[in-house]
Amino acid sequence: MNAAPGRLHALRGAITADRNDSQEILSATTELMKALIERNDLDPENIVSCIFTVTDDLDAEFPAVAARALGFEAVPLLCAREIPVPGSLPRVIRVLIHYYPADGSGPAHVYLREASALRSDLQAAQ
Repeated sequence: MNAAPGRLHALRGAITADRNDSQEILSATTELMKALIERNDLDPENIVSCIFTVTDDLDAEFPAVAARALGFEAVPLLCAREIPVPGSLPRVIRVLIHYYPADGSGPAHVYLREASALRSDLQAAQ
């Protein structure tokens, strides 16, 4: 009988795209996901789900396509829209990952490019 998994963690990340273009959305999402994988030693087998959101000005591609290309074939992925709050940062791709950490460590959130301004309180996330 297998031991029960450890505590489920939630990991956040965000990045901005330079423009509303399929390749740019895939490139930015790949950059974000690779940074999250590296900083958190993520293994797709330990990931429960990923929820991607994009701002209203990004509709040329699904961010989940980039995650699938990185080995997340069996992970449930969902793409959704952010609430269009007036004055909010444009062209943002966000992700919320639910996972079981391999070593029991806490999440290292990642905010890249202009999205680093979203969580300036998390200096370790930059």
